[in-house]
Amino acid sequence: MNINLQSQRILVTGASRGIGKAIAEQLSASGAEVILHFNSNLEAAKKLAESLPNPAHLAPCDLSNLEMVKGWIPELTKKFGKIDAIINNAGIAISVQDDASTEDWTAAWLKTMDVNINALAIICKEFIEYARTNQNGRIVNISSRAAFRGDTPDYLAYAASKAAIVSYTRSIARYYGKEGIKAFIIAPGFTRTDMAQDFMDQYGEAYALNDIALNELTEPKDIAPMVTMLCSGLADHATGCTIDINAGSYVH
Repeated sequence: MNINLQSQRILVTGASRGIGKAIAEQLSASGAEVILHFNSNLEAAKKLAESLPNPAHLAPCDLSNLEMVKGWIPELTKKFGKIDAIINNAGIAISVQDDASTEDWTAAWLKTMDVNINALAIICKEFIEYARTNQNGRIVNISSRAAFRGDTPDYLAYAASKAAIVSYTRSIARYYGKEGIKAFIIAPGFTRTDMAQDFMDQYGEAYALNDIALNELTEPKDIAPMVTMLCSGLADHATGCTIDINAGSYVH
């Protein structure tokens, strides 16, 4: 099976590093033109764009500022042309103790929700409006195993935001499918990224390794091929599904 995305232009959020970077690399290697979203990491995004084998474009946006997010998708389509798929990968995980002050706890909760679900929801909403006119569009939203098995008390907001992605994406899949829009969820487990490193600095790498069924932690490159296949149209009848890529650490 040869996946060829030559005719596609795909937006990847959080593309400057980690899982997003690996997804962008795989999509480009498969022929896609990629729009690379980043927040502040301009140099990394530039370096990535220059390294890709097919055309790539930079698209800065602070997803914690919802006023910036509103109207962003129409701007991108006006600037770059038709967008065939979006990969909502960008996310944050803020550690805040459950006995922190309510003020600090709430600030962390609200910022997490803005980036992980509120911005994602606006992006999907505006993409759906656009994709309906073409009767074609694919959405891949990156959730987490935390959506299903929960997380530690200092990452409650992260788990809750990732669970919200699941029900939102399923609703999109169920109600916009006849208009050509397909939506999928990928739920990674612990993956070796900068975000995960923060967790390992707190809990130790052995904590993460003891939790999985395989001998090594999942890498970003282990997630990218599935995203590429979902964008290809070869798995459209899996719309609405959740694909677990968590090294057997949570099976449901």
